[in-house]
Amino acid sequence: MREAAPARLVSQLDLCWRVLATGFSFAVFGVGGLLLRLFLFPALKLLVRRRERRIAWSRTVIRLAFRAYVDLMRLLGVLRYDIRGLEKLDRGGLLILANHPTLIDTVFLMAFVKNADCIVKGALWNNPFTRGPVRAAGYINNGGGAGLVADCIASLERGNNLIVFPEGTRTAGDGVISLKRGAANIAVRGARDITPVLIRCQPQTLGKGEKWWRVPPRRVLFRIDVQDDLAIAGFTGDGASDVMAARRLTDFLQTYFTGKYQSHA
Repeated sequence: MREAAPARLVSQLDLCWRVLATGFSFAVFGVGGLLLRLFLFPALKLLVRRRERRIAWSRTVIRLAFRAYVDLMRLLGVLRYDIRGLEKLDRGGLLILANHPTLIDTVFLMAFVKNADCIVKGALWNNPFTRGPVRAAGYINNGGGAGLVADCIASLERGNNLIVFPEGTRTAGDGVISLKRGAANIAVRGARDITPVLIRCQPQTLGKGEKWWRVPPRRVLFRIDVQDDLAIAGFTGDGASDVMAARRLTDFLQTYFTGKYQSHA
């Protein structure tokens, strides 16, 4: 019993530290985004006249900033991460589909994917802390309506690596993955093979509806596994309409991600 008390104290101190470190990390993210918006990206706009080159520079800045950010969280003891198959992302024009268990999945992927493009929610497009970076980087606004799929295909044709979360939002608290058809429409209409990425966080944290200060009892481990490409020809090669092919592909991806996620539990 006497030996258990010091262990509990150490555990409680570790928990308190990770709450403080998590709060500090979120503050750094907000302040960093604001500084980029106020200083760095306006400077790029003045110094780099060509829009395409300016976007490329902006995306590189964001990738390096996100890489520094996840390493800061690792150094602070907030999390650990293990990425497998990263070399598969060292190409251009990839359609990267990933499951979405936590708030910072986008940060992780964009920290390691070069020339990454993504679909940005309207709330982030207008948020004072994030609108500077997302607009400077030329990301895709999901308010595009009927033209959203066409915008995504055009991005892929320009050689960008497009990151899409087919769920459209974070996975529900019960862990059930439910995919929407938008990602499949991009793959079918753009005739693009899919590079799936499986993300797991153990123990679970920063899920849908979870407060950031409710940190788990131990430091979390992010496992990111880049899977082999999935050929789109198997869903479009029999003369099926785009609507039917997208439906088939969505059903397949639903089973694929659910099976992979459960098998890695």
